[in-house]
Amino acid sequence: MDKLPLRTPDLSKRHFDALAALFPNALTETIDENGVLVRAVDANLLQQELNTHVVSGPEERYQFTWPDKKKAVLLANAPIAATLRPCREESVDFDNTQNLYIEGDNLNVLKLLRETYLGRVKMVYIDPPYNTGNDFIYEDNFVGEVGAFLARDCQYNPEGNRMVRNMDSHGRFHTDWLNMLYPRLRVARDLLSDEGVIFISIDDGEVENLKKICTEVFGSVNFAGQFPWRKRTAKSDVPFGISQDHEWLLAYAKSKAFSACLQGGTRKYYETDDFPGRPWRIHDLTKQTSASERPHSFFTLVDPKTGNRYPPNPNRTWAITEETFPRYYAENRIVFPGDYEFLNISKPALRYFKEADMEKAGDKFGFIPVSTHFPSDIGMTQDGTKDMDVLFGKKIFGFPKPVALMKYLIQMVTAITKDEGELILDFFSGSATTAHAVMQLNAEDQGKRQFIMVQLPELCDEGSEAAQAGYKNICEIGKERIRRAGQKIVDSLKLPMAQEGVPKTENLPDIGFRVLKLDSSNMKDVYYTPQALLSSGGAFQTPLDGLLDNIKPDRSAEDLLFQVMLDLGVPLSSKIEQRELGGQTLFSVANNYLMACFEQATDETLTELAKNKPYYAIFRDSSFANDAGMANVEQIFKTYSAKTIRKVL
Repeated sequence: MDKLPLRTPDLSKRHFDALAALFPNALTETIDENGVLVRAVDANLLQQELNTHVVSGPEERYQFTWPDKKKAVLLANAPIAATLRPCREESVDFDNTQNLYIEGDNLNVLKLLRETYLGRVKMVYIDPPYNTGNDFIYEDNFVGEVGAFLARDCQYNPEGNRMVRNMDSHGRFHTDWLNMLYPRLRVARDLLSDEGVIFISIDDGEVENLKKICTEVFGSVNFAGQFPWRKRTAKSDVPFGISQDHEWLLAYAKSKAFSACLQGGTRKYYETDDFPGRPWRIHDLTKQTSASERPHSFFTLVDPKTGNRYPPNPNRTWAITEETFPRYYAENRIVFPGDYEFLNISKPALRYFKEADMEKAGDKFGFIPVSTHFPSDIGMTQDGTKDMDVLFGKKIFGFPKPVALMKYLIQMVTAITKDEGELILDFFSGSATTAHAVMQLNAEDQGKRQFIMVQLPELCDEGSEAAQAGYKNICEIGKERIRRAGQKIVDSLKLPMAQEGVPKTENLPDIGFRVLKLDSSNMKDVYYTPQALLSSGGAFQTPLDGLLDNIKPDRSAEDLLFQVMLDLGVPLSSKIEQRELGGQTLFSVANNYLMACFEQATDETLTELAKNKPYYAIFRDSSFANDAGMANVEQIFKTYSAKTIRKVL
């Protein structure tokens, strides 16, 4: 059986191999700073392959760069050896919920999610540190050597966090902020579906830099819009400039497949005898262009059946040309006045068939959001504070975004389809406003949206109301908010039915969440870095009993299961069943898609597992007493489920 790698993929190697396949002539070798021969790419040759004109290094050209940018790219691609450990006691409805709340450094969490949720997230929202000169940013140690910060996978400081204050007097003020955000956006882009979009809140201080790095990560063609959000009405005293009452929301799509639309109604389709089974609708056949702008569309349209003539409007020409009219007419795309008694039209119209609408855009219809204007009821910071005060009875969290704002953004992306399992990700979760909005919106329109919240357990300031109320870190606040908001939502739905004497148990939104916590790998260090066990003389410097089992002693079977799920790309919200057989525990994930046994397996257990014909069957080394036991496993599976992929930890 093959061993599971149990670490995220090395994207640099993947990208290098892809380049090697496309441009083998650009491959070369060089000596690194340690004197080791390493493979490399000849940048000049590669540029020659990709450009009709060579862009050499010293030449001036348009680019956006900053100190340590290359290290930021390296950090985004570098693999990590980490895992997510389940925490049932802090979860709500762990066995049934589809929602996730993940504690830990968001860059490492995003890397762990990358393979499993690649291209599956419909919307990302983040409210990162604004770099105001007095706030905290994630500290990824770009000052040190590359190897130093890559070796610090998942390692926090003694206080349990990796946040540092970024003062505006610091010489790396913008650099540190860019290096913090850039790799996270790189990984987040991989998670977005082709129809997906990311919304990012920011203020005036870094909005221009944010646009530049987003343009680099997502592409200028995928810039979807920039919304001004009015956060307050009160003026503030400022030592210089103008009191700012707004922030910005940048929107970048994954691709041109993204379509923003708010529910505005349903299209009116007609079913007529001349087109059985083909519902159709009509649309204006003119465009807001002048005769001088579209001379070929400035002509008199003649109805071939009646001979009636319809002259053009000099300031609003036809949407078709005189040359294309015969084709449109032959395809039954033109409807003239009088063609149908039920149509009250005075000029020719364009016909759209429903199947074409569905193929093009899923038949979406509604109000297109306008980038320069939010609705008046979108809420401000004071409304976000009220949302929290209602739940907690006091000010626990400073300046949260209002639920109404998040609902509007989510509706913009998901209101029409409300597909099963549409994922909303927020990896600067804070007070978990996004999760609150997802649950509230699902309650209002019976949607099935799911959320993934990611937040570093940043410590609450001593003396703050949050700390006085017993909350040690922001994660505790976020989880408690989801619990309270979810219960309030369900109670509000149950109340009307209860008053009528009928308990409401159907169509209730999913208000649960699985808590997962970022931690070092379940595997002992020797599993990944055996060279670390060698002394300078080449002799092993570890007790032999440390090599008898490659699993850390404090890890549970469920810890191992979740690391396996990550490694095999199984959604972390999948249904998990535990079955007892002969005193042993079997795990079944996603209706036997993955089955695992992490105890010493008997023939009875193995046979039962194989008869379920899972796609994956996972064991650990200690599940087999010896090589003969492992050979017996192979024989049992060849008998009952030869196609099952069998792997061992």
